[in-house]
Amino acid sequence: MSANTVKEHWIQLGDEQDREGYLALPQGLDPQGAVIVGGEMFGVPEHVRDICRRLAAEGYAALAPNYYWRHVRRPGFGYEEPEYGQAMALMKGLRTEEVLADVAAAHAVARGYTGGSGTAILGFSVGGHIAMLGATALPFDLVVNYYGGWLLDGGIPLSDPEPPVTKSEAIAANSGFVLGFFGANDFVMSLDEWHRVGARLEAAGVAQEQVTYSQAGHGFFNDERPTYYDAEAAQDSWQRTLDALTKHVRRG
Repeated sequence: MSANTVKEHWIQLGDEQDREGYLALPQGLDPQGAVIVGGEMFGVPEHVRDICRRLAAEGYAALAPNYYWRHVRRPGFGYEEPEYGQAMALMKGLRTEEVLADVAAAHAVARGYTGGSGTAILGFSVGGHIAMLGATALPFDLVVNYYGGWLLDGGIPLSDPEPPVTKSEAIAANSGFVLGFFGANDFVMSLDEWHRVGARLEAAGVAQEQVTYSQAGHGFFNDERPTYYDAEAAQDSWQRTLDALTKHVRRG
């Protein structure tokens, strides 16, 4: 499916007028499932919108909520100062109950675009954390976590009072499958914590797969950041993501 078969626009999420998400849809086709997308701490920049378009080109409705809507409309921060610091401050201002309310609003909207297929949540870095957090409270056929940190040991306000993986039993009850990607050289979360995350999920009975890339680090999927990007890990993880969407989300 080519890029010109994708349509995109911002859409209101729930009853709050300023709560929005960026929505990409396959043009002229019924979606074969819906994916909620959460990016890194930079809001909904072009990189995140491009991921949504890529998913729409595969036949899915892709929705990226603006988790910063209480402070900034349609944010897309850059990777250098001062925007980096502005994004960091907003990320550290996220709170569990507010984010869960946003995920719930996005979930309700996304389900309207499933076309009878399933719903997934996918996230990168803090977006991966939000994906796992969302799975503690809402049902998803597939949860995809790209190097989401603070999952078990905490470390940011969003992980208070209980990091998502401490609620692994709830994740097991809500999730069809959890797929996680991690670079062994990640500076946000240690390899030891990553292994303990997997063990905790397994002990709770979560259907899952954890993929570790020995040469990659944090942010390996973001091709707009050359010092972080790892082409081999990015390509492999994306194909695994598409395969998982076909298996767990697409119906028929």
